[in-house]
Amino acid sequence: MIQTLRNRIVGKRVLILGFGREGRSTYQALKAAGGYAGLAVADQSPRDSSLEPEIPWFAGADHQKAAADFDLIFKSPGVVLDKGVEEALRKRLGDISLYLTSQTQEFFSRYRDQIIGITGTKGKSTTTTLLFHILKENGFPCLLAGNIGIPVFDVAGQMNEDTLVVCELSCHQLEYMTVSPRTAILTNIHEEHLDHYGSMEKYVASKKQVYLHQRPEDVFFCNSEDLPAAGEACGKLIPVYGMWFDKKPAGDDASGENAIKIWHKTIFYDSGIYRIPLEQTRLVGEHNCFDIGIAYAVCRKQGISDQDFTRALCTYEPLPHRLQYVGCFGGIKYYDDSISTICDTAIQALHSVEDADTILIGGMDRGIDYEELIRALYRYPKLHVILMEATGRRIDQEIRADYQDFPNPGRLYLTEHLEDAVKLAAEKTRPGRSCVLSPAAASYGIFKNFEERGEAFQELVKNGV
Repeated sequence: MIQTLRNRIVGKRVLILGFGREGRSTYQALKAAGGYAGLAVADQSPRDSSLEPEIPWFAGADHQKAAADFDLIFKSPGVVLDKGVEEALRKRLGDISLYLTSQTQEFFSRYRDQIIGITGTKGKSTTTTLLFHILKENGFPCLLAGNIGIPVFDVAGQMNEDTLVVCELSCHQLEYMTVSPRTAILTNIHEEHLDHYGSMEKYVASKKQVYLHQRPEDVFFCNSEDLPAAGEACGKLIPVYGMWFDKKPAGDDASGENAIKIWHKTIFYDSGIYRIPLEQTRLVGEHNCFDIGIAYAVCRKQGISDQDFTRALCTYEPLPHRLQYVGCFGGIKYYDDSISTICDTAIQALHSVEDADTILIGGMDRGIDYEELIRALYRYPKLHVILMEATGRRIDQEIRADYQDFPNPGRLYLTEHLEDAVKLAAEKTRPGRSCVLSPAAASYGIFKNFEERGEAFQELVKNGV
């Protein structure tokens, strides 16, 4: 990878745009490759003290304007490219990929045949780590990387000809991609990140990059509700039908290699039937059967038997803050689902925790539509709904103004922040029942990320607020 990278940057003036975790990783890789005519960093924050003094640093609100003076820009996924800067880059030669690249772009250009790339609004982290765990447990040489918190350049030195890379991909990593992985997975697409993209169409367009550049021999596993337009996918398309079937599939519809069909805890794929031993796993909720179904199909293509798949599945440790059981305190069972940033995940949480008596909802308001969640709350007329932050206030206002038939509106409680919500939940939740934090909203502006929000929730619960 180092030689490939050197060939890409030799004789060029290179700018690293964004100096977070991936930016630092890029810096180390570029230094190791060498051959560039110049190297600099642009970031909104003040200069990082760890950077060598001879490396120029562009800071402040206009730091992205420095891009005009460089031949190649490595953009970190957390950076939102200014519209004016993007237009200027396109104007120079028309093809922005001549100037704009990323770790993901360069790594995929070198290793795309060995990569299993996974994206989706929700479920991508669980699918990624689950698939990696099962492959690893079955003796496959594989690496975990990407949006999961491991920059791909950090694993490049461990690559061999037979190494598989299970790579989680965010919409920001995919946005400007011109190469797709040999095995692509799209778990789902829901309304998300509209504060960045401005429209659902632009958000969907970024997700499509995971398969748009595939080759005919490639494979694309796609949620049946988000299938590409006719002729849009070049690789072999394998739709994944979820557990929303009203009836059990039968006959030719029950199996076959051209589709994955998941009905409750049963997977129909490749002329076979696999019963998911969900009760033997640490995963909470049937919605995880969808992620398991995708992992099962990929592993079956790798020759892993059902017995070996089950053995590995039952030793998988779920990621934190995803319907994580915190414990029983004061007679109340608490679940941390801080990863929830959309309506669908909060609805799934209520479906999964059958004795839920209280749910905590709210966070940063990104303008998404909450009708789906509000309508779902109709089905739980005795559920205490504790609303907080900007989205909580909006949901409360919308229910009281537009949903006059909302059952038992007295169960709606409006609080300011998470601490207030947890304190109220301890008073309202009946002993022996469960309280679920499933915000259906982003944490930004209130917490650093959803992990910090989840940790704060757990700390409040364990310390009795």
